[in-house]
Amino acid sequence: EGTAEEICRQIVKDCWNGSYFQTSTGNFSQFWTRDFGWCTQSLLSLGYDQEVHKTLRYALNRFMKYNAVTTTITPQGKPFNFPKQAVDSLPWLIHSIKVSKFTYYPYKGFLNKQIRAFFETFINPHTGLVKPELYVSSMKDFAKRKSSCYDNCMVARLAQDVEKLGLDNPFQDFNYPSLIKRHFWNGKYFYDDLTKKEYIAGDANIFPFMFGIITDKEMLQSALQQLHAAQLDEPFPLKYTSERKHVSFIAEEIFLRNYESNAIWMHMGPLYVKLLKHVDKERAKHYKHKYTELIEKHQNFLEVFNPDGTPFRTPFYYCDSGMLWAANYVTL
Repeated sequence: EGTAEEICRQIVKDCWNGSYFQTSTGNFSQFWTRDFGWCTQSLLSLGYDQEVHKTLRYALNRFMKYNAVTTTITPQGKPFNFPKQAVDSLPWLIHSIKVSKFTYYPYKGFLNKQIRAFFETFINPHTGLVKPELYVSSMKDFAKRKSSCYDNCMVARLAQDVEKLGLDNPFQDFNYPSLIKRHFWNGKYFYDDLTKKEYIAGDANIFPFMFGIITDKEMLQSALQQLHAAQLDEPFPLKYTSERKHVSFIAEEIFLRNYESNAIWMHMGPLYVKLLKHVDKERAKHYKHKYTELIEKHQNFLEVFNPDGTPFRTPFYYCDSGMLWAANYVTL
């Protein structure tokens, strides 16, 4: 009950289970490395410093025991990857360590080992980019992409963070702002992946700017205009793509058809609105108002919506509720 902000603050509180921040109070009671990373800065802004540090300690202890940084940790404490090893797990973990000023020294040897293994597994040593021949898990984890813009932005973020933290840096020979602009920018927006197909993807055009990898305001304005022209932000932000035909998916996607194509995602939405504030304050204000209406209507912060703005559902799946991402609404 309450206003949108009061509802979201209650949800964040409910996602703290005493050991770690779980991703939701519904389907996703696990620790998800990337989801926690999306929210870390907002959780700190809301005063959850102690809980953020406890979550990191919990995750690092579990990862060390199993000698791997994974996408997820079960409620029983076992790390696993869904559906495969992901490019963004280690970058989000280290980014959360950096922004929260977590004392990582007891884990330094483990982290350095993981950084070196990450480079060997994912990175083409000649280009510095994610190997396009690999099928890896990622933010859009049901999709098959070839060295996506998002994944390479995560590598760029990792390169910046390990440098600042004084960890091993096998990325030091590569200029990632230059690489990402050269390989993905087409003059108007960032391509989704190295296949360079002519469609616009939501995640590819948020993260270069969100991480400060690309700081050119004209490029930001152009990318957000292209997202709007493709109606990825209508009726509210944000969809991955306007149609499913642009991307190929793993077989399991049949049970959640369109879950990661033209469905509207509430993890990306607030991140998009934060960027939009820099170029179109009125439209940013309009979308924040839409979120407020949605949250108060459903008395919840839901996971994902159909293109018409109704909660997403298939015969096999119904959209999750009580998402930790609510923290990012409160900090808008």
